Amino acid sequence: MIHVVLCDDHAIVRRGIRNILSEAGDIRVTGEAGGYAELRDVLRHAPCDVLLLDLNMPGRSGLEVLGVLQETDPGIKTIIVSMFTEDQYAIRCLRAGAYGYVNKAGSPDEILLATRMVATGRKFVSPELAQLLVESLNNPQPEAPHTALSERELQTLIKIAKGKRLSEIALELSLSPKTVSVYRARVMEKLNLDSNAALATYALRHNLL
Repeated sequence: MIHVVLCDDHAIVRRGIRNILSEAGDIRVTGEAGGYAELRDVLRHAPCDVLLLDLNMPGRSGLEVLGVLQETDPGIKTIIVSMFTEDQYAIRCLRAGAYGYVNKAGSPDEILLATRMVATGRKFVSPELAQLLVESLNNPQPEAPHTALSERELQTLIKIAKGKRLSEIALELSLSPKTVSVYRARVMEKLNLDSNAALATYALRHNLL
């Protein structure tokens, strides 16, 4: 039996994934969490072979949680389940230690396949991600400047590019407006940009939206 824990700040998403997994006789969902603090409590008592982890959550992001779990619970194999397409985050997540990356817009069969594969200790790579990896090997390109951004800086860039105010971003990420302002300044410095309009143009050019 594969024991799975779900971590996503949207209850309706957790329910949908739970319903998909419940149809499999070899998979059992042993716990759910809406964020990192709740996840820590769940992992104290729920057996977990595979963690299905949302990437974009308030407070600590999925990548931040992934980094912590590699130190505290190295036996747990994590699959990132995200609304972002593979070309935006997948390779970054695999480099950070994730065993797989599944797009929320994908088919239910993909989540089942990924869970079973990762439970055996293998990495799950979707056809879309496999194509990206092949292209990166056949046609190596200099890394884009935004690959040097931290997870929070990248989230800030994307949200600003979508036209959100600093106060809105702060609320969504459970941060103070001052902290978001600091992230914005760091992004502009690292990307050598000087305005929100320039950030939006950059994000569009690099398919971050």
